[in-house]
Amino acid sequence: MGLRWFHFVLWGGLIAGMLLLPQVVSNGTLRTMIFANYLAIFAISWDVLSGRTGYVSFGHPFLIGIGAYTTAILTKRFDVPVEISIPVAVLVTMIAGLIVLLPALRIRGSYFALVTLAFMELLYQLVQVIRPDLTGGTRGMSGIQTLTRGAANGYYLSTALMLSVAVSMWLLMKTRLGTALAAIGMNEESVRGSGLSTTRLKAFAFLTSAFIAGLGGAFYVHYLGSLAPRALFDINFLFTIIVAALLGGTSTIIGPMIGAFFMTFLLEYLRPLLPGAERYFVYGAIALLLYMYQPKGLVELVQRGFQRLRKGGLA
Repeated sequence: MGLRWFHFVLWGGLIAGMLLLPQVVSNGTLRTMIFANYLAIFAISWDVLSGRTGYVSFGHPFLIGIGAYTTAILTKRFDVPVEISIPVAVLVTMIAGLIVLLPALRIRGSYFALVTLAFMELLYQLVQVIRPDLTGGTRGMSGIQTLTRGAANGYYLSTALMLSVAVSMWLLMKTRLGTALAAIGMNEESVRGSGLSTTRLKAFAFLTSAFIAGLGGAFYVHYLGSLAPRALFDINFLFTIIVAALLGGTSTIIGPMIGAFFMTFLLEYLRPLLPGAERYFVYGAIALLLYMYQPKGLVELVQRGFQRLRKGGLA
């Protein structure tokens, strides 16, 4: 698996640092960190499929939305306990994704991206017109049960969820299965010629991505306590997820985490200066410049810095 002792030291240091963070920062910063944690989960979910296999999805909010709406409807309309509604939401997300989007894996490139985008737009329209008594229609839903109270508790929950997803996916991608998924992104025909089933590999990547997206969407809506289709299926939300993964460094797991935190705090610091949507143009320009001069993402800068520290320590 290529694991080294310093990998565990770095993960341990990250986990310890994040657990101690509520002791040294304000509640406002913790709330920003909560949103960064959930964005990291969504970016990792996108990276498992698109970053590894090269099948760029423009419809990831479709998966997130299914998970969010399923648990919200179950708890709000049918009084289902949240410990049951969340696993059901994840399962429904995987099944719906398998039925609806898996056939799209037979195509790739811009056609695959457009098909996934079409499904996201389709779900956006359906939740507004079909059974608005269940979905809330254009207004969405409010008064959804929340899992925690207070910034610190919400931070600990989102951090535990994000780190669990990140570490498990990082370990998975260190296996031969992760290597095979990355090989599909480089040359799918060669993988098929080696005797491996690319269909099964792509199905696994998609189901894993759907699992993470559904899980993140379910917990996210129970943090917010409300659900609005216009925000969930907004193009800016999709754009933020993709740019976070690209900016941090695709096919790395740790890269989307770095990109998510960078973008969340960048947007937060730009809010007082540019309270409107124009701040998205600013961070888009910054992201473009960073990606142009560092195409492998911010994770490459972090790795270079760590290598210099190791060489300096050895010297």
